[in-house]
This record gives sequence, structure tokens and C-alpha cells, in this order.
Amino acid sequence: MTKVRALFISDVHLGTRACQAERLLDFLRAYESEYVYLVGDIVDFWAMNRSIQWTSAHNTVVQKILRRARHGERVIFIPGNHDEALREYDGVAFGDIRIENEWVHETADGQRFWLIHGDEYDQVTRHHRWVAVLGDVAYDALVRINLLLSRARRLLRMPGYWSLAGFAKQKVKKAVSFIFDFEDAIAHAARQRGMDGVICGHIHWPSDRMVDGVRYLNCGDWVDSCCGLVEYLDGRIEIVHWKDLASPASSSAEVVAMPQANCAPLADDEGVLARRSARG
Repeated sequence: MTKVRALFISDVHLGTRACQAERLLDFLRAYESEYVYLVGDIVDFWAMNRSIQWTSAHNTVVQKILRRARHGERVIFIPGNHDEALREYDGVAFGDIRIENEWVHETADGQRFWLIHGDEYDQVTRHHRWVAVLGDVAYDALVRINLLLSRARRLLRMPGYWSLAGFAKQKVKKAVSFIFDFEDAIAHAARQRGMDGVICGHIHWPSDRMVDGVRYLNCGDWVDSCCGLVEYLDGRIEIVHWKDLASPASSSAEVVAMPQANCAPLADDEGVLARRSARG
């Protein structure tokens, strides 16, 4: 286990078939940290309103995070749009986990990073709910196709991991434009707040780039890209692409299909189509 200062993960989407919980567990087991930041969409309440796909590995992820908090690691949960029901508990601590709608993290070398999920800077999410619903269903279908392709590649002994969603994002001009518009908007907001950088999630697109003097970092996701951010003891932050390091995971896990959740729909990703058309 490598000792680091902070871990940043987002867009795990526990409760869905697409969640690659085993890979996330391998990532968490590889690092001992002082801080763990959960940067939104950790549990997908919105998808679980339709049906719940919960494996034993999903339970283990929750237990692992709770255990780390009990053992002294500082765990901050910044809700996203898929777990936005928790936003009303801003500033409240549940046991050893603190809920904050946004946060400022100072690195070991004195850099100040604004932490936010990012859906507030997705214009489609904010204004076009019907597009979000359509996009969410379409993205789920794309992820299932990608799981089948991954199994076929393993059977054919084809090397490496290939992402259908990532391929689409690189090839579709509108998707690329959406991603850069989102990055520019959230980096501009961070600069207005006097921050050195911003760490976010939401668009399932890991990134590390400078935007007008502000460092923009996106955690990626644990559905497709399987990425997280790591801050080392000297303050360096980098993206760790776990899909390139770990063995194939959750696609083979036993899934327990549960009845439709008996709760009202949450106001979701009104931008999932543009965002998730950006994802496929």
C-alpha cells in the first residue's frame, strides 16, 4: 500500500450494472491517505429509482470508505446530481463522513483547489430535463454494449482496454465541443474565486489541463474510464488510470436485481444527453 496525501474519486454510480466496483476497490486498497474526497454521483439514486443493480462489491465499497473514515482518514462527500438528495445536508456529518456541497482543498505545497461535482456548470443539465432522461437511458445502453465488447476482446485475447464511449467522445465534434465548454466554464468560476485550480467530475472525462491560468482536473469515473486523482505527499496531483493497471472486474460479478425503488424521482442530469451524448 502506497501512502499518499489525498484521493479524489467521482461518478462511481453504485446501484447500477455499469459500476466497476471491483476496480475501485483495487484502487482504494492500493493507497493509504489522509483525505478521501467523494466528488459526487457516488450512489446513483436516480437510476435506482428505475431498478437497483447492487452487487456484493458495491457493499464492500461502502464498507471500505466507512472503515477508512473510522480509522482517521478525513472523508468529505460532495454530492452530485445523481445523489443530490444529500445536498440538503450541507455541513452535516454522518458518523465520520462530512457532507459539503463544495470544498476547498489545500495541497501540501500550498495550492488551493475548489472541489465541486460540476453539474451546475452543465447548461443542458440545468435547463433540459427531458434531454437528460433520454440521455441517461441511452448511456446505460451504450455501457452494456461496451461490457459485451470487453468480454469479446478478452475471449479473443486482444490486449488492453478499449472504451466505446471514449471513442465516441473523441470522434463526435459536438461532444468534444461540449466537454471544452464545460471545462472552460468551471475553470472560469474557479478563477473568479481566486483558486489555483478546480477538481470536479460529472462529465466522465478525466482531464488535467491549464485553462486561463487555472488548473482544471477532472476525476473521471468508475463506469467507463476507471480513473481517480491522487495527491502525493509532496503536493503533486495526477490522474491514475486504473483500467490500465487492474484486472477485468465488475462485468462478471453476481448482480442482484431488486424491485423498483419506492421513492420519487430525483431532479437529475438534465444534461445527460448532451453530456452523455458527449459520453456516447
